[in-house]
Amino acid sequence: MDRQAPALPRISTGSDGLDDVLNGGLIANCLYLVDGDPGSGKTTLGLQFLLDGKKHGETGLYVTLSETREELIRVAQSHGWDLSGIAIHELLPSEESLSSDSQYKMFHPSEVELAETTKRILSEVEKINPTRIVFDSLSELRLLAQSPLRYRRQILALKQFFVGRNCTVILLDDKTGASDDLQPQSVAHGVITLYQLAPEYGAERRRLRVTKMRGVPFRGGYHDFVIRPGGLDIFPRLIASEHKRTFPDERVQSGVAEVDRLLGGGIDRGTSTLIIGPAGSGKSTLAAQYLIAAAERGEKGLIITFDESERMIRKRLQSIDRPLDKHVEEGRIIIKQIDPAELSPGEFVQTIRRAATIDGVGIVVIDSLNGYVNAMPEERFLTIQLHELLTFLGQRGVVTLMVVAQTGIMGAGMKAPGDSSYLADSVVLLRYFEARGEVRKAISVVKKRGGAHENTIRELKIDAEGIHVGEPLRNFHGVLTGVPTAHEGPKLANNKPG
Repeated sequence: MDRQAPALPRISTGSDGLDDVLNGGLIANCLYLVDGDPGSGKTTLGLQFLLDGKKHGETGLYVTLSETREELIRVAQSHGWDLSGIAIHELLPSEESLSSDSQYKMFHPSEVELAETTKRILSEVEKINPTRIVFDSLSELRLLAQSPLRYRRQILALKQFFVGRNCTVILLDDKTGASDDLQPQSVAHGVITLYQLAPEYGAERRRLRVTKMRGVPFRGGYHDFVIRPGGLDIFPRLIASEHKRTFPDERVQSGVAEVDRLLGGGIDRGTSTLIIGPAGSGKSTLAAQYLIAAAERGEKGLIITFDESERMIRKRLQSIDRPLDKHVEEGRIIIKQIDPAELSPGEFVQTIRRAATIDGVGIVVIDSLNGYVNAMPEERFLTIQLHELLTFLGQRGVVTLMVVAQTGIMGAGMKAPGDSSYLADSVVLLRYFEARGEVRKAISVVKKRGGAHENTIRELKIDAEGIHVGEPLRNFHGVLTGVPTAHEGPKLANNKPG
């Protein structure tokens, strides 16, 4: 008979996002390494870890060989933290160590300094008997040890000292040693690496990766994070297969009867729709129409906007008698305006993920995919991340509308930024066409997975009374080219929203 291994006790890191990456937090009473370049957030994460222990009544100790107590307190104050109750032990060189009289004559200075430093660390631990310890940083020990053998033996001795003391230890390392120095990584129970990247434009990007965690599963790969007042806000990499749930098999309608008819009765719940066309053809307005119709049914919706300000969105919809104010104030429509220079892919995904899981959003509009791509020009694999996001939303029954602007106005020369049509379950195509001295708009559905849709091309009109869709343009040929041939007068779009 197989016996299931007992669950090992876990403790929180102080970051919900990192606990998620680690599938519940750190294994208690083990030694961990957090390494990264200077400025990547190691000290902040170490303080978060100790403050979380303080919240649970645990004793914390911060041993510093590189920063002063005052510097640590200033870091804490920038996050609104109070370090009272957490012991800070400084092991900085004294002023006397700078004088020539203090230099050792019989022994190499590193031999004496390393022994004294280690003795002071162990003495402080025995006196306080902490439950959590942060040691900042290994680079100082590396310099004192001077040789890889002594350095490794010193880390092993520290690890052995903490065995049986019911103490979880985090060692910080700023990676100032040789790039192939893996001594601390081989000794530690787990390793978390922090990265800081500098794009050609915009704010720096940060991400982390769990490179090792003995005996327990964790979420691999890179996870974006930002440092905000309050600590590290970590965005775990989205894995869609972890978020399946059941939802009703129904169609979501726009409130415009002819648009719904084009789509075979509406958009199936849990699917994604691409609305594509040239600038000014009505893509954003059509997508917002679905949001407003959902809000009027009592559903919640989210619009992620890269291109327009919230003020302009409200003004544009007010001009066609579809005001947002009431729905926004009552919380049925959430508008998130994205600053492209500050965004990371992980934060973008996390914004939508939280809206779907916490806020109960049932419809999401991304306006536009052009802005999404242009916001992160140096990021790779954006299409794969978008595919994972759409799969996640689909498995939760969320309707996703994506707006894509094509370059050009008319004719066959119009192009979209990359081919994203294969990601969507449905594709709605908007076009300009010229007829009798006027520039008009046309709407058609060119793709719908899992259901029938109209193959007709209809005239689209947007005015002060809303969105109107006319009868099929059966008397025209070549509407999609932009310059059609008419056999007799077309029927104008004059129906009102259903």
